[in-house]
Amino acid sequence: MAEIKNYTLNFGPQHPAAHGVLRLVLELDGEVVQRADPHIGLLHRATEKLAETKTYIQSLPYMDRLDYVSMMCNEHAYCLALEKMLGIEVPIRAQYIRVMFAEITRLLNHLMWLGSHGNDIGSSTILIYTFREREALFDIYEAVSGARMHAAYFRPGGVYRDLPETMAQFKVNKIQNQKAVNELNFNRQGSLLDFIEFFVKEFPTRVDEYETLLTENRIWKQRTVGIGVVTPERALNMGLTGPMLRGSGIPWDLRKTQPYDVYDQMDFEVPVGKTGDSYDRYLVRVAEMRESNKIIQQCVNWLRANPGPVITDNHKIAPPSREGMKSSMEDLIHHFKLFTEGFHVPEGQAYAAVEHPKGEFGIYCVSDGANKPYRLKIRAPGFAHLAALDEMARGHMLADAVAIIGTMDIVFGEIDR
Repeated sequence: MAEIKNYTLNFGPQHPAAHGVLRLVLELDGEVVQRADPHIGLLHRATEKLAETKTYIQSLPYMDRLDYVSMMCNEHAYCLALEKMLGIEVPIRAQYIRVMFAEITRLLNHLMWLGSHGNDIGSSTILIYTFREREALFDIYEAVSGARMHAAYFRPGGVYRDLPETMAQFKVNKIQNQKAVNELNFNRQGSLLDFIEFFVKEFPTRVDEYETLLTENRIWKQRTVGIGVVTPERALNMGLTGPMLRGSGIPWDLRKTQPYDVYDQMDFEVPVGKTGDSYDRYLVRVAEMRESNKIIQQCVNWLRANPGPVITDNHKIAPPSREGMKSSMEDLIHHFKLFTEGFHVPEGQAYAAVEHPKGEFGIYCVSDGANKPYRLKIRAPGFAHLAALDEMARGHMLADAVAIIGTMDIVFGEIDR
């Protein structure tokens, strides 16, 4: 009788369900996964090493390009680490703006995850639905920073500038006539806060639409229920964080357990799962979108009522105003020194972590007193999650490997760094 041998299969790195350039070497017995060996490094851009050759402010845009779906959340951790080392106070209005944009970023991330995960395992419709909302959120990004993705909006000491009083308008073109343009512009007549508030009021009905499509859909449940189960003990042992940990029933959320900025002023719940499977992680992330929406509304209400500065007035850390720079010699010198030499951070080290949409995203920075970090280490949540892939995939079918990669919400920019 012929001897049956396991065979190996390369999954990726060009696979559409690899969520980046993941090369997964699968050892299969028929269609059952016996072993999964993730190969990484195909997107390595040496962010941590590059940071050693750039001033602190020049390194900030690299943060956007780590997890390129959660741009401002990466910036948030970087700014918190520097502020801890510099010992500077962030104005309260800037803290509210940061929290609001961190939650807008959480929505952007979870919408991307839901659309692509649904598309991976059979529902191309959900991708079109989620991208409809992402478009409005990108407009919000663009309004404050000028960029739709890589914003570089958070700065050590606050944020780049205050929220604009107007929203960009669509204009008549050869595709859209005046009537069509008026319909597109109906929610863009006021300030950015008005636009955000309109979005926040509409969004719960949009989440209802996603749930109608998927939550009780039997194909969705067949592909996710009981797939990639992680017990609470193993989730902790493997270093899982974020929805991957909360899906297993552990209510650990840095916004509650180690609050930063004004999260301790916010009223929100931490959703947790029961069984630790892919379906529970889906439910946790959908519930998180509803909670983020509530936080954004609270921030909008506060920001409407409380004007004020949005960045520190220490001009060794943050630039003076354009008007000041053009009329005062001292401000001009501050401006010139800041953008050529940067600022010097006192000797020491600091670790700052945020509850990133994917889990705990941390920045560990070591300073030797220069204007560049001596060392910068990034704690990316996806890296630990990918390490758990082998254990989660064993005994499942080949098609389930796609669902397990999807449920982890992997983005390779932060894993390869």
